Amino acid sequence: MLHGKQCSKYIITRLIIAFHSSKFSVMKNQTELILAAQNVRKKAYAPYSNFHVGASVSGKNGKIYSGCNVENASYGLTICAERNALASAIADGESKFESLAVTSPNGVSPCGACRQVIWELCGDIPIILVDDEGNTSETSSSLLLPHQFDKSSLNI
Repeated sequence: MLHGKQCSKYIITRLIIAFHSSKFSVMKNQTELILAAQNVRKKAYAPYSNFHVGASVSGKNGKIYSGCNVENASYGLTICAERNALASAIADGESKFESLAVTSPNGVSPCGACRQVIWELCGDIPIILVDDEGNTSETSSSLLLPHQFDKSSLNI
């Protein structure tokens, strides 16, 4: 049995191990999310802009859902990677999300339409932006869309 200082040292050591284990788990999940977005980005259909984007979202169920941008000659019908990733998750029955990664040539943030859809489906989640060199920056959906329009705005 541990007493006094021995007990305190043991507890502190266990807390440090638990903290580093959880931090490693978050880093591992973030890496998997980024890799999935980078891989799907290669499949983007972008013959008009040649601007390939990949996105992956992690569901609370532990699965990662990915999507890429799909352009159309009628530009307004183009579908962004972020919305494709979220549609894939919704089609699979997922409704709760943990984080989103977006990869693009220069690490751009989601467009306005995607910001609105991300807020509607995910609420406030972390968003990781990645460029071609692997540089990352982290933001959140509430920072990208500070004055959200959602069902509470409709008074229903």
